[in-house]
Amino acid sequence: MRVTLVASEHKNESDGMMRSILSTLSSMNVRVDILSNMELRDSIDSDIVLVTGGDKGILQYFHKLAVDSPPVLGMYEEDSTGFLAQVDVRDLAKVMGMVSANRYRVEEVTRLAVKVDGRDVEPVLNDVALFPSKSATLMEYRLRINGDDVWHDKSDGIIISTPIGSTAYSMSAGGPIVLRNAKVFVVVPVNSMDVTRRPLVVNDDVEIEVSEIISRYRCEVILDGGMRVTVRRTLNCYRYPYPARFVRLEGYTPASLLAKKVKLAEDMLGMPPSAKLVLKTLEYEGPMSQRDLIARTMLPARTLRLALNHLIRKGYVKRRSSLRDARQKIYELRI
Repeated sequence: MRVTLVASEHKNESDGMMRSILSTLSSMNVRVDILSNMELRDSIDSDIVLVTGGDKGILQYFHKLAVDSPPVLGMYEEDSTGFLAQVDVRDLAKVMGMVSANRYRVEEVTRLAVKVDGRDVEPVLNDVALFPSKSATLMEYRLRINGDDVWHDKSDGIIISTPIGSTAYSMSAGGPIVLRNAKVFVVVPVNSMDVTRRPLVVNDDVEIEVSEIISRYRCEVILDGGMRVTVRRTLNCYRYPYPARFVRLEGYTPASLLAKKVKLAEDMLGMPPSAKLVLKTLEYEGPMSQRDLIARTMLPARTLRLALNHLIRKGYVKRRSSLRDARQKIYELRI
């Protein structure tokens, strides 16, 4: 068996986790190619791809990948699971035994190709969001599907989601939950001034265009909750030619992940808004220090501490010491 191992940021062969992974694979006579997340290749010649770094590592991998990919198996460290990465690195030997015995299936999920002002940007796995750069500010836009007008709207923003992303930001904004194998995209207006504007489900073979974008402040396209691109005129989204392919081990069902997401959504109804923001930030950005969270969320320090304490008590977030500086605490998801 041949495996491509994708190292997340700040990971290299001298890292403790990477040494453990390479040792395990070597003991099983698995041939390994190591690929940095920032490298681009014309092709990846392996049976499967192992991606470190949890959900953030998987999102980064599919953002940089411009070609078809072998099936991906996402790994997380310790007890911080996430939603895309399904394998604890400590269980790698057992999991690779299942893969060698063909006790898995391959799941394909749709990705979104994105153009901003006519320029291609990175494809996304979950969603594309369009918002003014300053919060609590209205924007005006026109929505077209395959060139046909659908509506003209004034709202806080708009989210365009894939099926796998329908349980992420889109769901938080009132969008529907869509099964991952559905051949659709979801368009969700956020806090529209027109009460008739409701989430829209469209076939995934259409082109979605958001144009005539107007706001008092510059507007930004946010890709999977991370990379931001300034938009002046138009946003175009359509199905990316290469889907994301995941290794799904025996015993895994999409319904189990869906139940996990639904339970989280129910719990979020009773959460303070600051706790929701911190939870979503950690889901998209990965483990962060308190200082990084303050900079990313722009919450006051006291508000952030209260939000983190709430999430820790509820069991959604855990705190650990930084490997670089034991005096600094790192916060990460444990769901």
